[in-house]
Amino acid sequence: MDLDRYVSELQTQLAATAEHGDDAARAVAEQLNAALDAAVRLMLLGVLSDVAGEITRQIAPGSVDVMLRGRDPQLVVTRPAMPEAGGPEAPGVAVPAEPLDDTVTSRTTLRLPDRLKARVEQAAAEEGVSVNSWFVRAIAAALEPAARPATTRKTSSGERFTGWAR
Repeated sequence: MDLDRYVSELQTQLAATAEHGDDAARAVAEQLNAALDAAVRLMLLGVLSDVAGEITRQIAPGSVDVMLRGRDPQLVVTRPAMPEAGGPEAPGVAVPAEPLDDTVTSRTTLRLPDRLKARVEQAAAEEGVSVNSWFVRAIAAALEPAARPATTRKTSSGERFTGWAR
């Protein structure tokens, strides 16, 4: 996707607006045009990321990701693997029965050991999804009550309790 068209259009509109002013206004507009390129590209990338996230929530378990190739973003659409007719379902993380409240998203920085990161990337590639989509699915599945493993807790008297209580 070529962002140059959008950046140029914004710069043209700024220059056209400055034409109604004096020489100082036109000079300021020229200086702003030079600085706008990076800021507008960053803003457009943010919009594309938000749109990709919204589409991903709508088409789950598929996903849409924004990837940069040089200065140009590309949208990468990942379709879920379809199970073969009459065969077992494709392996993967179960999608929650109830959709999550995805009205607001946030960014989180996650630090992983290199070995674990490599395993996550491999697992995501095997499922044909982005690493971000893989993390979202894995976290959602881990938070589902049926997906939680039984836990054991020792009490001070030495008795043991297992399972979950509500």
